[in-house]
Amino acid sequence: MNANDDFSILNVSTTDIPEGERVPMLREFYRCGVVKAEIDAKEGKPFEARFTSHALPEAQLMIGTLFGARLIRTKQLIVDGDDSLALIVNRSGTIGISARGRDLLLQPGDAALTSAEDVMTLERLSPGDCLSLRVPRRVLAPMIVDVDDAVMQLSPEGAAGVGLLVDYAAALVREEALAIPALRRLAVRHLHDLLALVLDPADEALEIAGRRGVKAARLRKAKVLIANNCWRQDLSVTTVAQELGVTPRYLQRLFETDGKTFSSFLIEQRLKRAHRMLREPEFAERPVSSIAYDVGFGDLSYFNRSFRRAYGATPSDVRSGTAE
Repeated sequence: MNANDDFSILNVSTTDIPEGERVPMLREFYRCGVVKAEIDAKEGKPFEARFTSHALPEAQLMIGTLFGARLIRTKQLIVDGDDSLALIVNRSGTIGISARGRDLLLQPGDAALTSAEDVMTLERLSPGDCLSLRVPRRVLAPMIVDVDDAVMQLSPEGAAGVGLLVDYAAALVREEALAIPALRRLAVRHLHDLLALVLDPADEALEIAGRRGVKAARLRKAKVLIANNCWRQDLSVTTVAQELGVTPRYLQRLFETDGKTFSSFLIEQRLKRAHRMLREPEFAERPVSSIAYDVGFGDLSYFNRSFRRAYGATPSDVRSGTAE
């Protein structure tokens, strides 16, 4: 567990715990945790719990799985004053949720909003994992028309904002961005914006979220696409914009607000890849011209000029180890 004043990480896993101790351990976690629930384990069925909880200012982000048991929030476990809302996004497998007289079946990519004020049952029906984002009601109330109307409404796979929210949240966790206080505060605002977009994809919500959360999520996704495909010589602002479902000009403006251009970021990623290849023994016999082509450059002279400008040394200097 890692914690400071407004941030903590808690990892829960039954992997190394004897089978007979797993359910009691998890019952204690949910009895004392922020989210209170009973654990109803299926006798004779395999039981597994594996998730990470990130407690943030005005948000709790959880990613992982619980299989072989039901989570039950009874009337007795509803905490006075806790009116928080949690969006549950099923990433794989199947989840069943029952609350407010409704039964929802979440397939991969589906999402649903739940309320801490409701009696609820949640059960993973087939192996898989999910993401949940829990926020205070007061955060969402000013951002969407009727937040209570959104509770226990199914947001199917492909619904506005769901994919962006999942990609953005997963990237924050993967890159450990939440450990940096300034980034953490910004990330929480973005998560709030993206959640509002999922729950109310109307023009007003799009306008609110578009100012921060959606733009941040799209820019991050664009950068990941470029970094993973920078070697392609046909990669362009047009092809990446098509992948994101936006116009090339919109994508260019996203990069401009980040202090770069699309082209400069693409060149930077290609040069980084070339720099790594020049230092790796497995590419020691490959000519510099071949490496330049492999990372996406079609002009060797331009590659050499760009490389020297970026690293203050020639590709040959880097390969030989004479560069500082």
